[in-house]
Formats: sequence, structure tokens, C-alpha cells
Amino acid sequence: MTAMDWTRITDLDIAGGTFLPGTAIETIRSAEAGAARAALFDFDGTLSLIRSGWVDVMVPMMVAILQELRTGESAAELTAVVTQFVYRLTGKQTIYQMIELAEQVRRRGGTPRDPLQYKHDYLDRLWEKIADRVRALEEGRARAEDYLVPGSLALLAALKARGLLIFVASGTDEKYAAREAELLGLTPYLDDKVYGAIDDYRNYSKRLVIRRIMAEHKLRPAELIGFGDGYVEIENIKEAGGAAIGVATDEPACREIDRWKRARLIMAGADAIVPNFAEHERLCAWMFAA
Repeated sequence: MTAMDWTRITDLDIAGGTFLPGTAIETIRSAEAGAARAALFDFDGTLSLIRSGWVDVMVPMMVAILQELRTGESAAELTAVVTQFVYRLTGKQTIYQMIELAEQVRRRGGTPRDPLQYKHDYLDRLWEKIADRVRALEEGRARAEDYLVPGSLALLAALKARGLLIFVASGTDEKYAAREAELLGLTPYLDDKVYGAIDDYRNYSKRLVIRRIMAEHKLRPAELIGFGDGYVEIENIKEAGGAAIGVATDEPACREIDRWKRARLIMAGADAIVPNFAEHERLCAWMFAA
């Protein structure tokens, strides 16, 4: 296994932490979040489950595109290639996975389409998978809790009660993430718009969102805490000097720890690992102990 082979990381590669007694909260190091004034959340897989199963849409689409080039690679070989870079880029804007797809086509002698076209094709396919979920929420046939990581609303309420500013930064397109956040009842807890991907991808990243929030609200590093299920946001929060909670959601039930996510989040620098926010009271007591 190489250091960047995200598909093969397992718990065997990662030293364990300590569990808070009687909980599923695994602490790796002290969060030192007692002075926190703002919390940043990733969206998909951290709060929202509307898009759960997106990998099962993206990977087959990409494999089919590469198979059209008739390189002699088997479906299994192409799936391994695609899965590797999809996982490596998870947490960044979707366009980066499509840029890598275009590069893979080019390496195999093909002429790639514009990455934005690949992205729009993928979103059309994903919509077919999630359309009923969105419509069920719009029509009241589903409850927000059906598509939220357990304990999400209670945690947001607890953070708001402590006076924290709350922000969401997503790798999903901003217009979709904002609408889905509204359907899930998250908007009243937020202190700004939902930040999300835009077609001019160079002008958006979670790192830029963090910098903007810290500058606009004059936050010191110790005053920021972040929550995410992806490597990127955890790494960005730690780079900014904040505390980071890794949300190793085993979607869609989110009852147990996803062991692969756990390992990857610890590698990114997470201070603690949780399967969901059901034990938000114990989590807050630990985070804000200082």
C-alpha cells in the first residue's frame, strides 16, 4: 500500500484513540475548543444524507467512459483506477473528480469532453437516484430526520445556544446544497448562506471559505471548530489551527463507525471520531471542557 492509496487504508494502519466512557466518541487528542466562537460543517455525509450513494453513480459512469476507449483494461482494473482517484478527491468540488476523469481519458489516447460536461452528466444521473428523496421532503412525505445524520439538529441547537456562529461549506453545487439545507431545516441555524461549489471552481474551496469566515469575524485559530466526513475539510480546519471532529458516518444508517472513513479522518488530523451526533451532549461537554 502506498501513502496515497485511499482505497486500501484500514484500521490496521491507524493507531486507536480513547473512547469517552459509555459512548462511541473516540478521542484522539484534546480538541481545545473551549474558546470556540464558530463552527464549520461539511454538508453531504456530515449533516445531509440526501445524496447518500453518490459513489455508486459516479464510479460506474466513469468506468463506462473509459471502457469506450477499448484499451484492453478489464472492468475491474478500470474500477480500481477510478475508485482510487474518486476517493482521493472526495471532499473537494465535484469538478476535480471530472478533471481527473478527463486526464485519464487523455492518458489512454482519447479526446476528453470538457470536465463541466462530465459533471453535468453525473449530476443528471445522480438526480435520477435522489429525485424522489427531494420530492418526498418537498411534499411532506418524508421527515427531515429521515435524511439527516442522527443528532444533527440537536447539535446545531446546542452550538447555537452556546453563542457559536454556524457555517456550512459543501463540495456540492451551491444552489443544490442551499435548497437541500432548507428542506432539512438547517437554514435557521446558519449565520450565512450555504457555501458550495460554483462552475468557476478556482474561486471556491473550503480553504477559502475558512479564510473568509476567520477574516470577517476576526476569529483566532482557537476559536474555530469544524465537523466533516471527508479528508479535505478536516485537513483544512487543522491547517487553520482549529479543532476538528471527524464524522465517520456509515451511510445511510449512520449507526456504526465506517472504518475506512475513520482511518482517513485520523490521517487528516481529526481530534475525535464520531459515527453521528446522537451523543451530542457528551461530545459538547468534551469539546468545551477547557
